[in-house]
Amino acid sequence: MKLEAAASQLEALGNPTRLQLYRTLVRAGGGGLSVGRIQEKLDIPASTLSHHLRRLLETGLVSQERQATTLICRAHYPAMRSLIGYLADECCADDSCPPVAR
Repeated sequence: MKLEAAASQLEALGNPTRLQLYRTLVRAGGGGLSVGRIQEKLDIPASTLSHHLRRLLETGLVSQERQATTLICRAHYPAMRSLIGYLADECCADDSCPPVAR
């Protein structure tokens, strides 16, 4: 993963509403959620949801699929794993890791 892509994804997740939206989709699993169901769960206006979904789509963190008249949104798990891996890949590469706090 390139630095610019990671920064863009982290910036998108830096908004509390988008982070909540993304975590909702991650929790939903592979089946995803319809836009209407997301709106119900998050209790936000459709225009606000659309704005935040667009940003997550642009960064590749979310995908959408139309099923008849319903738009299904899903977390794009490979992108999530790539971002997590990017953050952790070089953990303690220059020194030993500190002990885990109890």
